[in-house]
Amino acid sequence: MLAPIVLDVDPAVLAEGTNLLWALVAIFLIFFMHAGFAMLESGQVRSKNVANQLTKNMLTWAIGIVVFFLVGMGIANNFGSLAGGGEPSAVSMFGAGETAGWVMWLFSAVFAMTAATIVSGAVAGRAKLRAYLTYTFLLAAIIYPVVSGLVWYAPGGVPFLTDLGFHDFAGGMVVHGVGGIAGLTAAWVLGARMDRYDGDGTLNVIPGHSMTFAVLGALILCFGWYGFNVGTAATVFAVEEGALRLDAYAFVGRVVMATTLGMTMGAIGAALASLYVSGKVDTLYVANGLLAGLVGVTGVADVITPMGALALGGLAGLQLPFVFRFVNRHLKIDDVCAVFPVHGSAGVLGIVLFPLWSTGGTPIGEGLVAGGVLSVEASMFLPQIIGVAVITTWTVVATAAIWGVFKLLGQARVTPEHERDGLDLSEHGVDTYPEFGRSGGGVAATDGGYVERDGIVRPDGGVEDAPQVPNDGGIKLVTAFVRPDRLAAVKEGLAEIGAPSLSVTNVSGRGSQPAKTGQWRGEEFTVDLHQKVKVECVVADIPAGDVAEAIRDAARTGEPGDGKVFVLPVENAYQIRTGETGPAAV
Repeated sequence: MLAPIVLDVDPAVLAEGTNLLWALVAIFLIFFMHAGFAMLESGQVRSKNVANQLTKNMLTWAIGIVVFFLVGMGIANNFGSLAGGGEPSAVSMFGAGETAGWVMWLFSAVFAMTAATIVSGAVAGRAKLRAYLTYTFLLAAIIYPVVSGLVWYAPGGVPFLTDLGFHDFAGGMVVHGVGGIAGLTAAWVLGARMDRYDGDGTLNVIPGHSMTFAVLGALILCFGWYGFNVGTAATVFAVEEGALRLDAYAFVGRVVMATTLGMTMGAIGAALASLYVSGKVDTLYVANGLLAGLVGVTGVADVITPMGALALGGLAGLQLPFVFRFVNRHLKIDDVCAVFPVHGSAGVLGIVLFPLWSTGGTPIGEGLVAGGVLSVEASMFLPQIIGVAVITTWTVVATAAIWGVFKLLGQARVTPEHERDGLDLSEHGVDTYPEFGRSGGGVAATDGGYVERDGIVRPDGGVEDAPQVPNDGGIKLVTAFVRPDRLAAVKEGLAEIGAPSLSVTNVSGRGSQPAKTGQWRGEEFTVDLHQKVKVECVVADIPAGDVAEAIRDAARTGEPGDGKVFVLPVENAYQIRTGETGPAAV
């Protein structure tokens, strides 16, 4: 039997290694939140703007990280020191020169990028990419660093707002409040999307294109949020008198408890509020409620009681539908992805109300609700209110000034034509959903047995100089309206009968299929125009009846809404390249 081996390990080395490992895990979790933001936001915009939203999320990270490295972290440290009585140092991050310093810089940077990416959801669908990226540059370089310097960073001194008693553990106000308020301000300056409001101010519902993306994005964010909140308790161990002791991990259980309870109660609160507002439990409100609940406890997860986490999470979820409706209906601000009620008002609520359930240094708590001393607990409200007021004022003024300049220069938003066509094409030259994003788009059914003569292609399967017996020797146009998901089968069916040449258009219409009532974030709208694909096939040598039957058989599901097929005569046809006319031109 082997005797136990006593390792001679420097506890300081063990503590530093463990702390750095945990900080890196938290950093990677927070980075993964950008995947959640990308899916959440792209799901809430129209399909013609998805690539634009994805691009903004990727470039927010790429540009913001570089700017925060070169300028932002230095601004935060220097401004914090000047405001908090410390000694200013070099503005640049160059020269940190140690592993711990680089890791903790990155820890700060991922928080900054979270604040930056929140704004993209508020201005979706109409902001110019160059304007948004310029704002991201300035937010990462100045706006966010000033706020973080007031609360978190003051080398050699105490941050100004922290010295007043302001408490924000993981960024309920510094990160999410700033992002939500900046997004609301930018959306206000930018103006609403086209057709969002009628001339009399009536609100029009513009549903996003994918509830699936939005919900999955929200769940990814919830997963990454554990790195955000629990990761803020970054120092697992400390060394005291030559021995290890728990440092921030002494209260990590409270943080993970508050994070989980706040998240779940946010969803419940949003579900109840949407049920009250619209009579139905809205899926998107529930997804946003998870996030609002998390925001509500993020700033105070280290000092909140279990009942406080339940209460703040529930209140953050409850306020979501009401604040969103107020912003859109009364303020007439088009906040596309609800960034203000999710990140802004929920962050303010948690920061200001937490003294009601603060721990007061005891396991049960001494907040006002728990029967704490009124004079002590009540005094905690004032620094929270002051901090919220200072951060809000700075964020609104700086954001309004930047976007206001863009607007004066005519660089804030895309042209009406580009907005109507979609930012994917106008800003990036891509189509996110080729062939309408439906299944079978990759099926290239073009082998219809065409022949060539003198370089002339006959894609309808016709043969040059063949007797023009079908279609009474004329030309027929077969037009069909089918379900989008049956397009691949229709293409294959046409190829099998030798008529693969077709034109396809994405259309909406109504016939015998009944209208339905839909909801988008609790707002009802009537779905009486159903999405269909219009297939047009012009034939000469192939009998039009064969084409119509092939489409009918391929598109049939047996349910109402399968569509219809029409056969029309074509008076004449002209081949542009060769100049031929009549059936030969087809």
